Amino acid sequence: MAGHRRLRRSTAARAPRRHHGRRRRTVYVGTQQWVLEPRKGPSKIFAYSSEGELLREYPIEGQDPTRGAGIVGRTQDGDGIIYALDRYPRRVIALDPKTGEQWTYATFHQVKRLCVDAPGLVLVTQCAIGDGVTFGKDGSMYITDVAQALIWRVPPGGGEAEVWFSDPRIESVFGPNGIEFLDEDTIMFAQSLTGPLHGFPPRPDTSRLLTLEIEPDGSAGELNTFWESKPGDGIDGFAIAESGNIYAALALSRAVVVVSPEGKELKRNPPNLLANFLLDVPMDDPASVAFLDDRVLVTNHTLFLGNPKSYVVYDVYAGERGKKPYRPHVR
Repeated sequence: MAGHRRLRRSTAARAPRRHHGRRRRTVYVGTQQWVLEPRKGPSKIFAYSSEGELLREYPIEGQDPTRGAGIVGRTQDGDGIIYALDRYPRRVIALDPKTGEQWTYATFHQVKRLCVDAPGLVLVTQCAIGDGVTFGKDGSMYITDVAQALIWRVPPGGGEAEVWFSDPRIESVFGPNGIEFLDEDTIMFAQSLTGPLHGFPPRPDTSRLLTLEIEPDGSAGELNTFWESKPGDGIDGFAIAESGNIYAALALSRAVVVVSPEGKELKRNPPNLLANFLLDVPMDDPASVAFLDDRVLVTNHTLFLGNPKSYVVYDVYAGERGKKPYRPHVR
């Protein structure tokens, strides 16, 4: 993984996704607020060309203006419909980028009892917060809940999300995050911080990439650790290459890490905090990762500082292409 350049400056960026079209590829970037930002809205999804030219913007409809806004994870289906995780109300939005039509595809409910639904607290208590999202081959949608320590499943066609997997081992202040399919029967997801409630000795400061097998009946199988990070890394989103290498955003250590198919760390970019500080625009809570040809796009979340100068999407040379995600037809 070589050096990186800035692709495009935009508003607070989160979750780049590329549209697989024959004539033109489009990169979609959603906006997200930092933790202490005043309540305002609406959120937007921006469409960019692969060269970074702004093509169109889509204001999100139906958000609660008194609660703030923020688009988190996103994905697409085989018809090019965009699916985005909203916070207020807690739902999955479907957006047709051709017409701009929007509708609610799925909804969530509160599972845990502890939920302080206030700015700066909603992320560190146990309010329902869908974070990462991906489609399975059969059209089922899988969504990580970063605060409630669980994975939701939405049936093909949408509806009420059901709890598909939950385990005390993924309980944390920041829990399940990015999620992708390794193969048809194996899900990989990120755990932003381990502990502090479980494990001996407790390691609340490391992160993990975890795998889950899907049983023949569709239920979740055995949970396994694929890779554990250094202390203080804070994994957010990730993308998988055709080679099996995993490119993960490390929000707290401000870098992108490459992990081999055998679960070994290969390289970081930038290699340390000093190198990051010397960048034209330093990484500040990098959040989401998506492949664009032989490069990866990385959003600069700046969740805790909220620095407008950091609202960029990085273009990082990877030298390999990404594994194509499932894009089922669900309508």
